[in-house]
Amino acid sequence: MTTTTRKRMSVRMMTKIAMLSVISLILYFIELQVPIFPGFLKIDLSDLPALIGAFALGPMAGIAIEAVKNILHLLRTSTGGVGEIANFFIGIAMVVPASYIYKKHKTKVGAVLGLAVGVVIMAAMGALANYFVLIPFYTNFMPLDLIIGMGKAVNPNIDSVMTLVLYGIVPFNLFKGLVISLITMMLYKRISPILSK
Repeated sequence: MTTTTRKRMSVRMMTKIAMLSVISLILYFIELQVPIFPGFLKIDLSDLPALIGAFALGPMAGIAIEAVKNILHLLRTSTGGVGEIANFFIGIAMVVPASYIYKKHKTKVGAVLGLAVGVVIMAAMGALANYFVLIPFYTNFMPLDLIIGMGKAVNPNIDSVMTLVLYGIVPFNLFKGLVISLITMMLYKRISPILSK
């Protein structure tokens, strides 16, 4: 492979990552509330382009898309970067294992297995990030009782940070991961030929 060919491939790869990062950023701003979860938990599909990109271009591309999305989102942050750092780690917790397994087993079963593993790891990372970082951070702006109360409003079993994480945040991340996985399965085969060129 010549140096010119390598440079062209590198430019193409960076262009694809940049395009997917911008789409990811746009999706980051579109949030939907699901009534069965606490009001502060909103679904966005910003991990979708990273997941599709990682399936088509490899796990490192997925990490790059998540990174660029969150760096760009810092321009409009309301969390001083804490939310973006958490979003990055929660996003790659799904994208990296899912795309790594799919890279090793490029079949429908490999894709489903990768997505299932990714969703579980993402839910675990989301639980840790919320328990140790996000909820403590948000108590600087909102009383903890109010945060727990938002969870209790949809699930009476929520009465502490731990139960909020277990009964609110973990199911939310599992649901979000399932939605993103289903959309990925529907779109990937249509989009991958374009990304693989």
